[in-house]
Amino acid sequence: MSLYDIEIRPITGETRRVGDYAGKTMLVVNVASGCGLTPQYAGLEALYRRYQDRGLVVLGFPCNQFARQEPGDEAAIQQFCSATYDVSFPLFRKIDVNGANAHPLFVALKKAAPGILGTEAIKWNFTKFLVDASGTVVTRFGPRDEPASLMPAIDKVLPPAVA
Repeated sequence: MSLYDIEIRPITGETRRVGDYAGKTMLVVNVASGCGLTPQYAGLEALYRRYQDRGLVVLGFPCNQFARQEPGDEAAIQQFCSATYDVSFPLFRKIDVNGANAHPLFVALKKAAPGILGTEAIKWNFTKFLVDASGTVVTRFGPRDEPASLMPAIDKVLPPAVA
C-alpha cells in the first residue's frame, strides 16, 4: 500500500485519501489544543501561508494520547484553532498515533522515519513529518523543533520560488 492509498478524514467528516495531496509537499503533524507546545499552531500556519504557493500543505491531526491534551470534539478543536490561531491549513479528525489503534498514516510515517535511536513511537504532540511531492517521507522533526526551524528542509524539497 502506498502512502497515497491511506484514507484520512478531514475534521468536517468526509473521507479522503492522502493521494488527494499528491504532487504537494506535506508537513504532517500530530497536534493538540491544550499542550505547552500548542503555540506552534502559529508557526505552522506561518509556514503554510509562506509556502503554500510553492506546493506545501500542512496537515494537522489532533491526538489525545499525550496527557489528554486534546479532549474536545472536532467542532471544539476547529473552533479553537480558528479563533485562537487563525488556522487555515487542513485539520483532520482526532486519531491515535501510537498503539494498536494508531492511524495507518502515522504507522507508515513512523516506519519510514523513525525517531532517535530508531524508535518508531511518537513521544509527544507536535511531532512533524516532511513528505516530498512524490510521497516519499523525507524526515521527522521532534515536538520541540519550532516550525520556523524547518524552513531550510522545506526549501530543499520545494520547487524554487518564482521571482
